[in-house]
Amino acid sequence: MQNATLDLARLAAMDTAEASRLLKGVRDAALAGRRPQVGPRTEIDESWQRMLRGGVDPDRDRRAGLLPLEEIERRRLASPLLDVLPVLRDGLVSIAEAAHHIMVISDAEGRLLWREGSAAVLRKGDAHGFVLGADWSESVVGTNGVGTPLVTRRPAHVHSAEHFVATHHTWTCAGAPLTDPRDGKLIGVVDISGPLSTMHPATLALVTSVTKLAEAELRNRHHEALDRLRSAAVPLLGRIGGRAVAVDGNGWPAAVAGMAPPGRLALPKSVRAGRLWLPSLGMCSVEPLPGGWLVRVDEENAGPVVPGRVVLDLSRPRRPSVRVSGGLGSWAYELSPRHAELLYLLALHRDGRSAAQLAEDIFQDRTRTVTVRAEMSRLRRYLAQVLAHRPYRFAEDLEVEVVTPQEPGDLLPHSTAAAVRQARAA
Repeated sequence: MQNATLDLARLAAMDTAEASRLLKGVRDAALAGRRPQVGPRTEIDESWQRMLRGGVDPDRDRRAGLLPLEEIERRRLASPLLDVLPVLRDGLVSIAEAAHHIMVISDAEGRLLWREGSAAVLRKGDAHGFVLGADWSESVVGTNGVGTPLVTRRPAHVHSAEHFVATHHTWTCAGAPLTDPRDGKLIGVVDISGPLSTMHPATLALVTSVTKLAEAELRNRHHEALDRLRSAAVPLLGRIGGRAVAVDGNGWPAAVAGMAPPGRLALPKSVRAGRLWLPSLGMCSVEPLPGGWLVRVDEENAGPVVPGRVVLDLSRPRRPSVRVSGGLGSWAYELSPRHAELLYLLALHRDGRSAAQLAEDIFQDRTRTVTVRAEMSRLRRYLAQVLAHRPYRFAEDLEVEVVTPQEPGDLLPHSTAAAVRQARAA
């Protein structure tokens, strides 16, 4: 029977050479299909399984071509990370230099756009491919502190032979994903890396805390942009009749007329002026505003429209989406990881789940009903006439299709829900 899995505190308490030997033995057993006496950490084991399915060579470092300098600069200027670069530098660079680490920042594709640290450690990073424009996604480099958080959307500390590719076993790295609070999309990873002797179990907590500060800065900038949109929209809303709402490009309301604030509107990816059907409001007309859109409800078609079909597309692990087809048209929207997880669980249980049951499904804790109810409330605002409650479920007589990845192991890789892990292991 397999013993308890490893943890970072235990590894940090060991001599560097001893920890490396232990991890190498665990990795060798996993690659040979044997059950080691001490198991790898769950997130590491799941990443290794993805690498084995994807055919990543565990012994050879395969590096994709570097981006040209012009493309690196283009991505930097287009990235929301540029706005929070001072926060990340202030919080991490001096500490990284003192600990003989380097800080690297990647975009959502795993391409390194920035790196900073002492010259000596930067030279060591060069030998591991930590150079600007390099691709550090899991499918190229294997389990690592940049690519693994991009898949799981959770912070990850990868130490020594926890790296799938053997050439990185002299390295330790701790990376945390950074999410844009305006639309919930993953925009990159911040990683602190260095030689094995620099490993400290608190490094991951530090990196995670600094990414939260960066996300808070993005949130403040978002509130300022909404204030500017509100100033432009309020005089206009005062002159029109009927129900209307001014929203930014991500659907966040700045001002309303003739209706209660609707919460964030789930706008399709591509919004154009004209007529648009939204499950939460029905048929609407959309007009551009400086910094957003004016959405006016079509009162002649304001009655509820019962959709006939929902397609939950989970085939692309990083871009889950839902498409709703109704009598007035169809609507598609990219889902956050949590909403994709909830809809998948409801698709498995068409008879419905209570808040306590969903809390048990997701968190293995039936008491976390407040979190579940808050997320389901947001989902039901997006998917009016699609989701019912008491218990939470898809509406009756609604055709629901779930499109899953070709490889079961690629299903919602961020999820730790027992039902999802069981489906991944099928």
